[in-house]
Amino acid sequence: MVVADLHVGRDRTSNVELPMGERAGLTERLGALVERFDPAEVVLAGDVLHAYSSVPDGVETTLSALRGVAGQVDADLVAVRGNHDGLLPSLFEPTHDAYRLADGTLVVHGHERPPEPAPRYVAGHDHPTLEIDGQRRPVCLFGEGALPLSEQGESGETTADVGGDTDVGGHEYHGDVGGAADVLLLPAFSRLAAGVVCNGASARDLQTPLVRDLDRFRPAVYDEADGETLWFPPLGEFRRLL
Repeated sequence: MVVADLHVGRDRTSNVELPMGERAGLTERLGALVERFDPAEVVLAGDVLHAYSSVPDGVETTLSALRGVAGQVDADLVAVRGNHDGLLPSLFEPTHDAYRLADGTLVVHGHERPPEPAPRYVAGHDHPTLEIDGQRRPVCLFGEGALPLSEQGESGETTADVGGDTDVGGHEYHGDVGGAADVLLLPAFSRLAAGVVCNGASARDLQTPLVRDLDRFRPAVYDEADGETLWFPPLGEFRRLL
């Protein structure tokens, strides 16, 4: 199971007099997810922390509480570093620049070009949302075959002109998408972080290099009350319906 952009400490750095219930919100929602899905591991896909240069009071307690939530189902809790996470290794282990799942999926934060090729990427960073009836809803965005093989890996030295099924880095790529990787962008798990409204957005409005053409990405909304994921047409088509 992967969640992104917890921004732990966001409430402490906000200019408000009363805490905004960050710890309870994060742990209760994560607890509901691990109880439902019973994962073997929980991966935090970057921007685990909010503050760049200091650690606000209560952050270590929240991180410990999150580890405890994962432990309730005997799941390992691991973290991928994001652009906010310079101080994370001193507070939390294990941390990674990228984390490979058993099926070959590479979990990254999404603020940089992916460090190595993969059949699919899961990332955060941009906090995608949709505005529907005047309300913003956090959404996942899925792009099948959205990232060309030439855009994967730090050096760009990857196989070009893929024909048929090809093995790169020990994982299979399919010829029908030209060796390109699937990309899944996650919304911010924090409810205190602002999001990018994707209704009229293009790839230029996102900071991640994982998105080349936003119109081909399908939004999905997770209904926490019903425990259902609702999938919509690609954004290029769906915008006309909003």
